[in-house]
Amino acid sequence: MVQTQTLDRKARIKIPFEEPPKRPVSDRLKDFRETQLPLTPERAIREATRCLQCPLAPCVKACPVHNNIPGALMKIEQGDFLGAAEIYRQTSSMPQICGRVCPHEQLCQCACVRNKTNEPVLCGALESFVADMARAQNPFLIHPGAPTGKRVAVVGSGPAGLACAEQLIQRGHQVVIFDSAAAPGGMLFYGIPGFKLENSVVQALVEDLRHAGAEFRLHTTIGKGLPIDRLLADGFQAVFLGTGASRPSGITIPGIELRGIYSPNEFLARLNVEAEYLPPAWRTKLPIGQKVVVVGGGDTASDCLRSALRLGAREVTCLYRRTEAEMPGGKKDRELAREEGAVYHFLAQPIRFIGDTQGKVCAVECLRCKLGEADAEGRRRPVPIEGSNFTVPADTVVLALGYEPDPEIGATTGGLETQNNGLIRIDPENGATSRPGIFAGGDSVTGPDLVSTAMAAGRRAAQSIDSFLQNPPA
Repeated sequence: MVQTQTLDRKARIKIPFEEPPKRPVSDRLKDFRETQLPLTPERAIREATRCLQCPLAPCVKACPVHNNIPGALMKIEQGDFLGAAEIYRQTSSMPQICGRVCPHEQLCQCACVRNKTNEPVLCGALESFVADMARAQNPFLIHPGAPTGKRVAVVGSGPAGLACAEQLIQRGHQVVIFDSAAAPGGMLFYGIPGFKLENSVVQALVEDLRHAGAEFRLHTTIGKGLPIDRLLADGFQAVFLGTGASRPSGITIPGIELRGIYSPNEFLARLNVEAEYLPPAWRTKLPIGQKVVVVGGGDTASDCLRSALRLGAREVTCLYRRTEAEMPGGKKDRELAREEGAVYHFLAQPIRFIGDTQGKVCAVECLRCKLGEADAEGRRRPVPIEGSNFTVPADTVVLALGYEPDPEIGATTGGLETQNNGLIRIDPENGATSRPGIFAGGDSVTGPDLVSTAMAAGRRAAQSIDSFLQNPPA
């Protein structure tokens, strides 16, 4: 870590906290551009100087990729923005993305000792600031290593796959990235709205990888039609599975077949992605009406709520079976959703979708709940209260209930061990699966998790793949 300190601790403590800059609600509801405003160089230096340069650096421990945050912030304090960006890139494959979408209030900023006065250093805003500046100076930051002649197939172009590919290319290996979609990026491109992460940021990373030598084969599904064993037979010496968990979880209650009920995949993609990158059935304008109900409590639910508000819906309501304390999504996103006009109904469990005479949803019938005993994850179970029925009007319903992995890879790859829920079993130390030469990481292993944890898994697997390629089994 950088040791130079220009101010003592007492002087740093006296620098006042400033709220992160963001667009006014009236402006941001008119479009899907990013909510957070970038820092100015002066503001970045002032914010970085608030870092107390703690010897134990709890922020580093709380970061899934263990970014050297104090070292980077010291560089920013000194005005060396490109030097700070380089520090982030030593541990992160996508600081310009993680600086925007990571729940910093639950990770590095949560660990900041300045939380004792509720004034953490804005680690995320500083990370994206210097990463954007580095990209503006040089759009191609990935430099391929000396060619090894080894070929690796990366299946899936989400954060795990892209991070794995970046690390392999820098080690000199030839990488081909397979994805069933029309555009690379996985959930970064299709699942995160522009007000959190504009697609141009993802596309810049993809172009950097292309410039460094990565080949993208899109519209290509690996599984039944093109199994993993075919890739190995075609000359790939190793395979990384970063297929994610993109199948929406559903519910089975009366009325589920009604028109106007959407998965979060379709809802978010049709609002945020250009038509040319969508399936033909999704290319028409999405009619949502004035009353939108989102069922679920994660980050995806917040994304759907905020998207509906930008389409002009007058009443946007979230239904969640537990209380806010049990919600898995980030507090920051919920605060922004409320600020923009969303309403939350807690302890509410849908039991029926009600349709009109045209077969379109018009209301959601719910039961009120109370919290019972804790489940296996430690969250108290919602217990419906009989006779507490109530209805919520709805022109559109989005079922943001979580995601599951696609079981096709496991079903079509002999000897590849998976769990009952379709998640791939790996050695957590190196990402190796039960099949030699096949590695995996990200949401296809852990289930839905953070961009940063998927990225870390991809980087970790790349290191193991490199070792495997250098010392293949006899």
